[in-house]
Amino acid sequence: MTMESAVSGLKKFFKNRMVVGILLGQFLSLMITSTGFSSSELTRRGVNAPTSQSFANYVLLALVYGSVVLYRRKPLKAKWYYYIPLGLVDVEGNYLVVKAYQYTSLTSVTLLDCWSIPCVIILTWLFLKTKYKFKKFAGVVLCVAGLVMVVFSDVHANVRTARSNPVKGDLLVIAGSTLYAFSNVSEEFLVKSADPVELMAMLGLFGAIISACQISILERGELRSIEWNVGAVLPFVGFAVAMFLFYSLVPVLLKMNGAAMLNLSLLTSDMWTVFIRIFAYHQRVDWLYFVAFGSVAIGLFIYSWGQKEEDKIYNAVANESTDPSKNGDEEANIGDSEQGAVSISPQKETALLNKGS
Repeated sequence: MTMESAVSGLKKFFKNRMVVGILLGQFLSLMITSTGFSSSELTRRGVNAPTSQSFANYVLLALVYGSVVLYRRKPLKAKWYYYIPLGLVDVEGNYLVVKAYQYTSLTSVTLLDCWSIPCVIILTWLFLKTKYKFKKFAGVVLCVAGLVMVVFSDVHANVRTARSNPVKGDLLVIAGSTLYAFSNVSEEFLVKSADPVELMAMLGLFGAIISACQISILERGELRSIEWNVGAVLPFVGFAVAMFLFYSLVPVLLKMNGAAMLNLSLLTSDMWTVFIRIFAYHQRVDWLYFVAFGSVAIGLFIYSWGQKEEDKIYNAVANESTDPSKNGDEEANIGDSEQGAVSISPQKETALLNKGS
């Protein structure tokens, strides 16, 4: 085999959308795992500043995407004050989930955030009038069954864990995932009248403002007590960078391969966290966790079955937007077909499964 043929083969390999989608999906999965690992490391060092961890990410979103919005010099497509409650819900969702690392394990947090899926289904059914097939509900039931097993796993392992209150941590994750669901539904509504760059820029702006206010009230003493050395700074930086990359690249994967690939890819983050817990922290993982993981995996597979055909329908509708003869009503329908294509929160991305119903 000549060098030219080898290079040509590699180019074809990396031009394959499925291959790129798999690689990008695993990168996003590692980003989610990185945020969890960073939070767990800060908790292990006695740092309790969940809002401060997310603050840097919001600042990065505001600076990077806000610069693009300013460069365009175009008016906002959605009312600016619509983004205030969205920012508040997103900040508090991140606060509760990061706070949970003080009480429960890394593996439980990463698996329990799948609770956002049934929450989104209920909210979109109530407020966005989204219709769901029976297989979607069957998949969700299996996912919820897996989440219940995670809680029982932590109860069973309570005597062996170094965390102070695993069940309390599990409940914090569930509460945070519920807020993520509200945020996702709000984003679906806003994305009809605002583009992804504007959405991220405004979320970053108001998220940073709300986070700064909350830090000044709740975490000033904690920040003063931190011994700022390399070991303390690196987890903060790692969390912010991983969150920013995750926020930025999720729309790319959704556009290339759809929501099914995204969610199936993110599912592997649960196994990455198991490896970290076993090999980095030398902790035992209760056998119920593996049963729970299997239940969630099967549930998500059932939920995503047939997503490829549904994504083709969405792509066919989107392609019609290039025809200038289409009227305004058709363009509005295209906007509806793109709903859920962008999500901002790192753990809450699994809720985007509702797009394909």
